[in-house]
Amino acid sequence: MLLNYQITQNQPESTLPPLVFIHGLFGSLSNLGMLARAFQEQRTVIQLDVRNHGKSAHCDDMNYAAMAQDVLETLNSLNIEQFSVVGHSMGGKVAMTLAPLAAGRLQQLVLLDICPFAYPENRHDQIFTALFAVQDAQVESRQAAMEIMREHLQEEMVVQFLMKSFSKGQWLFNLNALHEHYAEILSWQTVHSDVNTLFIRGGNSPYIELPEHYAAIQAQFPHAKVETVAHAGHWLHAEKTAEVLAFMTEFLD
Repeated sequence: MLLNYQITQNQPESTLPPLVFIHGLFGSLSNLGMLARAFQEQRTVIQLDVRNHGKSAHCDDMNYAAMAQDVLETLNSLNIEQFSVVGHSMGGKVAMTLAPLAAGRLQQLVLLDICPFAYPENRHDQIFTALFAVQDAQVESRQAAMEIMREHLQEEMVVQFLMKSFSKGQWLFNLNALHEHYAEILSWQTVHSDVNTLFIRGGNSPYIELPEHYAAIQAQFPHAKVETVAHAGHWLHAEKTAEVLAFMTEFLD
């Protein structure tokens, strides 16, 4: 599947590989914009909507093998041979699945608050309840949708993040497919890649925290380093943009 994308080529003569940004669950290509913009003067930057999100096509299948293949097909259609990837959360799992498929082409990998691990915890029940409540109410206005969301969600930042995907009375993401395939989104099929990889974790986040998380990273990405952004949660790129960019800039070449 060819994905919807936004490409910025301010420096077509740059020798640096293009940098591909892949957003997380319930997101869209604009979600990592605060990071993408920082690199647009040095290299080509590509921001993608993964399947069932943003303006990319909706479909029944939702697994990491298919989503990684989507990214590869889209880059092939743009005649991009060498590239590096930045992925957040679910988008990071797409990027890690892509790594062995694009061996020899993928230059560097940056993963934001995610590791190659099957997470047993369901952290999105309340979010799904809120999203379905809005969908079932068939409200047209953003204000009405936000009022419904706030009945179920206490974190205003989460409400604002989700509302970025509300347009003309509908969710841009395929809510039914995401809910149906949520177990697959939590899951993980072991990969192995020798690509140079940077994991950036939020100091307050549980996604890279336990010994088994670090063991999974070491086993599957032996050329990886892990950095921590203190006092940041799962949306560390929005909470502590400067700190995340500092780690990325030092790592990427």
